[in-house]
Amino acid sequence: MSRYRLAASTAIAVLITASSLFADIKMQEKTTFQMGGAMGGLINKLAGDAAKDGLVSTVAVRGSRKMTSTDASGRIIDLAEEKVYDIDYRKKEYRVTTFAELRKKWQDAQEKAKKDVDDMKADEKPDPRQEGKQYEVSFDVKETGQKKTVAGHNTREVVVTVTMHEKGKKLEEGGGLVMTNDLWIAPRIAAMDESMEFDLKFAKAIYGNSIPSIDAAQMSMLLASYPSFKEMSEKMAVELKKLEGTMLASSSTLEAVKSAEQMATASSAPPASSGGGIAGRLAARMMPKPKPGEQKTKAFSSSTETMSLSTTVTDSDTALPAGFKEKK
Repeated sequence: MSRYRLAASTAIAVLITASSLFADIKMQEKTTFQMGGAMGGLINKLAGDAAKDGLVSTVAVRGSRKMTSTDASGRIIDLAEEKVYDIDYRKKEYRVTTFAELRKKWQDAQEKAKKDVDDMKADEKPDPRQEGKQYEVSFDVKETGQKKTVAGHNTREVVVTVTMHEKGKKLEEGGGLVMTNDLWIAPRIAAMDESMEFDLKFAKAIYGNSIPSIDAAQMSMLLASYPSFKEMSEKMAVELKKLEGTMLASSSTLEAVKSAEQMATASSAPPASSGGGIAGRLAARMMPKPKPGEQKTKAFSSSTETMSLSTTVTDSDTALPAGFKEKK
């Protein structure tokens, strides 16, 4: 479902103002999301094949309503009603949540994640900006010349790399973060662009100028641990807007890079304990644990690929299933 989706295209949420009605479109897409660290490994294991092989979902947009569904569950987002309907196909029931309730859950999750990370010791915090140094962001946009067919459309490969490094130093010297986005772009598909705008309008309504969430708790921990990720994503959005066409497939990776000083002291330093009690230890488990001698550590990786596209959509494609009962 869409809550697992964290493709590069979602980063342009704050830069798009969508209309109230959207072009009809129906598609199938496959998404993956994996976090680093011990807790990330547990989450990935619980997700099973969805984390390893990707989760295939059917998406339909009609007017101000969108349905995303798998065999087991579904979600209807209604922008006009400002409500979300989460559907359990096995139990034949659904739950209704308002946008206001979702915003509150997101804020609560952010506060909890921030507290967990604040309780960690300084040397356990993975984001370089948490050290109080000055950092700058640089971009590299590369047209690789590679081509492939995605959902029946010809696409070209563009790699957008966003690097945050200490001011006046190279990445390998001062450390930092690297976000790599591998994009496959087709000539403009209007209906597909409007489907993305639907997602972005919903994301902005719930998360404001933050990043759309795959899962509120996981994303909150990611943003609390790597606050620079939000800034990098928003700045990357500017670069993405310059690209012509419609993204049909993308993959993103965020890596933390140790400084030369950190590399020199890592081997001699005793293992760091997890501070801050249970909350601090939980936050520490969410962080990726680099192997000795490794300068780069993967924080997360995600991908989204469109498998099929159609502009034939009926009201039933975005409606609640007949006979299902609301769960209060």
